[in-house]
Amino acid sequence: MNKHIYSIIALISICAGAAGFYLISQTKQLPLPEYALHYQQARPISAFTLTDELGQPFSNEQLRDKWSLVFFGYTSCPDVCPTTLQNLNFIYDDLVTIANNSQVLLVSVDPKRDSREKLEQYIGYFNPNFKALRAEHDVLFPFSRNLGLMYAITSKEASKSDVDLPAGDENYWVDHSASLVLVNPAGMIAAIFRPEQVVGEVPSIDNEKLLSDYQRIIALYP
Repeated sequence: MNKHIYSIIALISICAGAAGFYLISQTKQLPLPEYALHYQQARPISAFTLTDELGQPFSNEQLRDKWSLVFFGYTSCPDVCPTTLQNLNFIYDDLVTIANNSQVLLVSVDPKRDSREKLEQYIGYFNPNFKALRAEHDVLFPFSRNLGLMYAITSKEASKSDVDLPAGDENYWVDHSASLVLVNPAGMIAAIFRPEQVVGEVPSIDNEKLLSDYQRIIALYP
């Protein structure tokens, strides 16, 4: 009787080992992202609450069960923001084909000038499915640091970052990253897509490279 039990246990162990080896070998066969900074261990996002273009709260909960491409920008941005949003609009159908739970999020780094109404009009111009989010700087700074996308206010006249602008002064730029952060359906940072820097051109992310790595990262998701 004991020998029979031992035989069953041994058989179960062999089967479990074979199944584990098969899963590992299958995972190794999946192609890895080539261009994005991919985190094999996804990074957590601290609790936050922003407001969307419709005036509704947007928190960690709205990231769950979706693949989110997050971009920091502002409506007065002369180059990087419209270029990035236009490019994302071009490939939006492809993103949704790869993952039908894809969403694109613009987070405004200029709450002083970017009202809810202004963001609603701005983001709708590029794609009605995109969302725009805002918050005051006391909420925005920690959130941007958490995602690794920093920004700074720059006076047009002083050309100096982090200057103390007069309360009514709207003559300023906002320096910000042109990168995209990919958040997985668990609400954690999965990857960062960085723009290509070409002298004399607006920094931008190559659409074909983005789509290729987007598909690969999603395929790797457990």
